[in-house]
Amino acid sequence: MSDCNDSDVKLPPVLRIGEFPANAHALLQARFAPVSLADIDHDDALRERVGAIVTRSNYDIDTALIERLPALKIISTSGVGFDRIPVGFARERGIVVANTPDLLNAAVAELTVGLLLALLRQLPRADRFVRSGAWSGGAFALGSSLAGKRVGIVGMGRIGKEIACRLAPFDVEVAYYGRTKQALPYEWFAHATDLARWSDILIAACPGGSETRHLVNAAVLDALGARGLLVNIARGSVVDEGALIEALERNAIAGAALDVFEDEPLEASPLCALDNVVLSPHIGSATHETRMAMAQLTVDNIVSFFSTGKAITPVLATAP
Repeated sequence: MSDCNDSDVKLPPVLRIGEFPANAHALLQARFAPVSLADIDHDDALRERVGAIVTRSNYDIDTALIERLPALKIISTSGVGFDRIPVGFARERGIVVANTPDLLNAAVAELTVGLLLALLRQLPRADRFVRSGAWSGGAFALGSSLAGKRVGIVGMGRIGKEIACRLAPFDVEVAYYGRTKQALPYEWFAHATDLARWSDILIAACPGGSETRHLVNAAVLDALGARGLLVNIARGSVVDEGALIEALERNAIAGAALDVFEDEPLEASPLCALDNVVLSPHIGSATHETRMAMAQLTVDNIVSFFSTGKAITPVLATAP
């Protein structure tokens, strides 16, 4: 949180990109009265005064928009991901990019465990089984236990570590893939394919962006094998969705639980017809508590920048 008295800080116009939950929107509205793209499209004087962008990490900020805003000084995104913001281009123009790390770690880790248990125990199918009355015709199919499984985590950053902690009580063995070996009590693999071959369950928890695009590809899925499960709570771009669909359809892997997709919202996709897949609509951080905390830090980053010259949680590199 910013130490400054934000009521004393004079702020330039703030451009809002994307929609926010109602409570978060009210918070932004109370502090900034943010303007919209439609507003600046019809008012060049307003456009030239915009000093900040407030957005969420599932919306694109392109270079063309940045070039239209000569007074822009900071882009504050409500989310940990910043792969949809041209960070390098912004830096070249002296624009700070800030995100909201750590606040959503617990919520995303909780959803990861929930998706994994739903997949292992076939909870969506079990729910439909009861609601349809099929239970009266016999017992439901057996599921699989999480206990004793080998869980490989692709990306052992803040969220990856939180997932590993949440999984510890389930008596699983954890290993990870990352660019560098860390001082952690888990085995490290230098290649994602080798981690997949070791794993019963592979969890994608790495950042998005060009460096990790299709990191989980056909070779990784083949290495995971016919009894393996994939969980993706990272970014849709991390998994080659075409290769995943093919692997699921030919039973090259046993199943997948996905919160993110290459194209969102997910619409006419073969994934929707597969029984061995659990789908959720990109809700990793979607709790009331988490989204409000994220919105507050998004606000505080802008206020802090215009009062002290520094954001509270600036993005320090092109990838965490």
